[in-house]
Amino acid sequence: MARIPRQQLISYDELDSTHDLTPMAQALWQAARDATDHAYAPYSGFHVGAALLLADGSIFSGTNQENPAYPSGLCAERTALFGLAASQPGHAPIVGMAVAARPATGDFGPAFPCGACRQVMLDYEARQAEPIPLLLPSRTGTILRFPSLASLMPFNFLADDLPPA
Repeated sequence: MARIPRQQLISYDELDSTHDLTPMAQALWQAARDATDHAYAPYSGFHVGAALLLADGSIFSGTNQENPAYPSGLCAERTALFGLAASQPGHAPIVGMAVAARPATGDFGPAFPCGACRQVMLDYEARQAEPIPLLLPSRTGTILRFPSLASLMPFNFLADDLPPA
């Protein structure tokens, strides 16, 4: 059996400040940061906010929601996506997403979606058949701009991978 070395590259932009974002992307970025004020994180003290920009210009946010039975909580990314789908069936396409995080007392820091959130995010992108650009804060204080949610999960599992029903 032959060994075939391969390499997977992730494409993204690293921006120095919010001034490098469009006005709508700045509003999206700020909405994710503002959402952290509404997180319920008494156990971890890690407040996460996610915001979705819709094609009609509206922004929908979600926050992490913890529970003393730890697996019963939910991440901000999924509360935003599930909340949007539940409250606005047939909503306008999602044209951007941003995530922000901070400790209960302190400044904003890095926020990278967990594997479960990446899978859910990718499914929403696949369902609308259009890329959803993503903004994430880096470990160094810059803004990471990904052209698509698929950039975060190049090896993924989608509905097309399931056998026919």
